[in-house]
Amino acid sequence: MLIFSIETSCDETAIAIVKAKKNKNYNFRVLANVVLSQIKDHAKFGGVVPNLSARLHLENIIPCVDNAFKKAKILPKQIDLITVTRGPGLIPALLIGTQTAKIFSYLWQKPLVGIHHIEGHIYANFIKNKISAIFNLPVGRQISNSQFPILCLVVSGGHTQLVLMKKHLNYKIIGETLDDAVGEAFDKTARILGLGYPGGPAISQFAAKWKSEIPNSQPKAGLLQRRMNIGLKHLAGKFQIKFPRPMINSKDFNFSFSGLKTAVLYTVQKNKKLLKNEKFIQSISYEFQQSAIDVLISKTIKAARKYNPKIIMLAGGVSANKELRKQLNETVKKSLHGVKYIMPDIKYSTDNSVMIAVAGYYRWQNMSKLQRKKAFDNWKRLKASANLKL
Repeated sequence: MLIFSIETSCDETAIAIVKAKKNKNYNFRVLANVVLSQIKDHAKFGGVVPNLSARLHLENIIPCVDNAFKKAKILPKQIDLITVTRGPGLIPALLIGTQTAKIFSYLWQKPLVGIHHIEGHIYANFIKNKISAIFNLPVGRQISNSQFPILCLVVSGGHTQLVLMKKHLNYKIIGETLDDAVGEAFDKTARILGLGYPGGPAISQFAAKWKSEIPNSQPKAGLLQRRMNIGLKHLAGKFQIKFPRPMINSKDFNFSFSGLKTAVLYTVQKNKKLLKNEKFIQSISYEFQQSAIDVLISKTIKAARKYNPKIIMLAGGVSANKELRKQLNETVKKSLHGVKYIMPDIKYSTDNSVMIAVAGYYRWQNMSKLQRKKAFDNWKRLKASANLKL
């Protein structure tokens, strides 16, 4: 089955063509993966401007489609299924993608399936590449029905959720952020520190520089306590920075990152002159990132102990964060006996259309004959939704 896919929920114009083949489980071969980023266009505004994003999608989407078909070396008539992100996201951006998909569905007379953006991120974990297979990395797996339930930590610019899956396409949100999403907190913290947009990569780079200067010798203590002690000891009183771990001890599985961002703001306001000191920026970046990671991992492990999943997945744009990927992997191995850990390939962590194609394939396989027949008329009915629920 050949799947043509469109993703325009935010500031990436993404087109993919994926070949799905049913073996023992499902196998997906990526024939084309075109992603055109708008980061440079939005960076000067400190964030994504919805109408600018839509205009750029409109300018770029057809050239991206042409590029995808050239890379895949196929013709539109060979496509079996069209999938598109219908929400959530920026409505001006979503409209460009959904309207384009509807036009192609009508012209090519192909079935059309709308996909939830977060569902796409979750199913990015089902894309296996050659490198991960060779080295047996916890990246990309074909998941059979016997491997459920799955607990998925979703971390992005707009979402921070713990999602329990009892089977394919079945979702129960057991925890979510009460205010800022973790990706949003990264961006806002970077803005406070004057690091520009997007904030996540910048914070991670400065945190990595700081971490590389921490001595290897560590006192015998818990992992969280060691991190705090090392930071304070290594700074020798110059920058004694310690941020809260919001809601880490709450009985539920919800998150809150607004207070952490505010702690950064107050620290900077009290030490404005130090913003020119790179060590100060590094230390804040390190402590902020580690605070967020500690909360994310703690809540995930706590939820896993209650719901007993067979697999823990990481999903969303923030899943590209190397420290989060590494530390969650280490903690699952240490704390949860027999539980597998899966994370998406980094190139499929951020917004792309391959993940939308894969999720769309599972949607198609789950449809009745009548539903599949109606999908041919979705060019009339499909609507974008900025606040679409999972």
